[in-house]
Amino acid sequence: MAALVAGTPWMRIRVIPEFAPPFIFRRHFRRNFSVRASIDSDAPVRVRFAPSPTGNLHVGGARTALFNYLFARSKGGKFVLRIEDTDLERSTRESEEAVLRDLAWLGLDWDEGPGVGGDYGPYRQSERNSMYKQYAEKLLESGHVYRCFCSNEELEKMKEIAELKKLPPVYSGKWATAADGEVEEELAKGTPYTYRFRVPKEGSLKINDLIRGEALILFDSVMKVSWKLDTLGDFVIMRSNGQPVYNFCVTVDDATMAISHVIRAEEHLPNTLRQALIYKALGFPMPSFAHVSLILAPDRSKLSKRHGATSVGQYRDMGYLPQAMVNYLALLGWGDGTENEFFTIDQLVEKFSIGRVNKSGAVFDSTKLRWMNGQHLRAIPFEELSQLIGERWKSTGLLTESEGPFVDDAVQLLKDGIDLVTDSDTALSNLLSYPVHATLTSPECRPIVEDKLSEVSAHLLAAYDSGELFGALEEGPAGWQKWVKGFGKTLKRKGKSLFMPLRVLLTGKLHGPDMGSSVILIYKAGNHGIVSPQAGFVTLKERFEILRQLDWEALNQDHPALESAATISN
Repeated sequence: MAALVAGTPWMRIRVIPEFAPPFIFRRHFRRNFSVRASIDSDAPVRVRFAPSPTGNLHVGGARTALFNYLFARSKGGKFVLRIEDTDLERSTRESEEAVLRDLAWLGLDWDEGPGVGGDYGPYRQSERNSMYKQYAEKLLESGHVYRCFCSNEELEKMKEIAELKKLPPVYSGKWATAADGEVEEELAKGTPYTYRFRVPKEGSLKINDLIRGEALILFDSVMKVSWKLDTLGDFVIMRSNGQPVYNFCVTVDDATMAISHVIRAEEHLPNTLRQALIYKALGFPMPSFAHVSLILAPDRSKLSKRHGATSVGQYRDMGYLPQAMVNYLALLGWGDGTENEFFTIDQLVEKFSIGRVNKSGAVFDSTKLRWMNGQHLRAIPFEELSQLIGERWKSTGLLTESEGPFVDDAVQLLKDGIDLVTDSDTALSNLLSYPVHATLTSPECRPIVEDKLSEVSAHLLAAYDSGELFGALEEGPAGWQKWVKGFGKTLKRKGKSLFMPLRVLLTGKLHGPDMGSSVILIYKAGNHGIVSPQAGFVTLKERFEILRQLDWEALNQDHPALESAATISN
């Protein structure tokens, strides 16, 4: 038998006839029931992300939002943003704004919610209190809920007794069977009370989890997803101050907002039973659930602040790109079945399937995230990349201009060594610096020094003094290549024996990007005046003066002593 619930024509609840009870029963009646809820296959997909504005958006929350977004977009449905701010002491508008900002930065635009509106608002729980009270009263009238007048001291005493008896610390049910007269007496005295939900003692309930399978909940045993009713007890849905409890709010909100699929973290699994009982008591059909595994740290514990950065805002400030964060978060527990790991948001929407979400926890690997960010960074059209990095260099005080030929050439030369936008500062600073003394006195450079490096230096200084070298650099890459070829012939050197000495003498380093392009760029930087005075730039002219003053005899004869001095200096 299929019974449509009034006000929600898009859903259908299927009740097994032989166990179907009346929806309303008297105060002391505990019903037996067996109900299976299902959503009409033709119903529109509506999912929600419901963060609590008590802090920054954690990467785990961002992944949950992303999976909801991808599912909605892949099904042509709606992605709803709801703010769960019933924790009045910890919720702040600043945290809410930060969460909204992070979601917008990731590109997860919501169809309904704060700043957008919609037909199912308001979208902040703090603005929906009258609705919660209305449904709480409905449950009280039907007998699914009763008033509990127990004081905090009484409840603590119950916990102590349960502990002594080695029983679960659940409510004893003192007010579950109270006579109407007793209740009226307490009300007349103005005794504070909570609303407690009556947990059935018999029956069964099936919950469909799209990731973990269908769970059959029996009120004395369970299958697949484990809950035990004897550890649940009659639970509070409204506090004595009139504030609703989380599980009650969530159920009412999801039902009245016509949410078809609840995709959330597995830590909400224990809440599902309470919410399912409330769904049934109110006559609401349940949505489909999908409980996503936790994001784990490298030690396979739950990812937390002690493992480093965990919030989206931190990664944004560290220079990560939103498209890289989205790509990486999608792969934490999901894959398209191929070896491909590089996805744009549009490709993720096209390929995403909740059926391919993994049940096991996914380890957050910051090294892989950095690598992936580099892949996305280098996939940006060059003009945009140059603008992005150029603006970074100007804002950090390395350059006086954010665009132009020098910026374009520098980005082109350095981009392969940049995984984060912030890496570009170090890359450019390294190019502009000239740590020749430290390099010459290092163990790695000793074979180069001993291979008559002083002779190469003398010929290089001669090429500088004659204007021959700078004339070649003025001609660009072709001029440099022609000069190097001739210089090598003069010294009867080629390959590594030519280029390693030149790299050390001209750049002051043993390793780096293409040497010819580096030297040409250093030459241009000295001529154009684009480098800020505080950038620590050593021009080519200054480099040659440093080479002219080097004591090669000391370098060749007392290399270990100089090495030690350089180490202390560094």
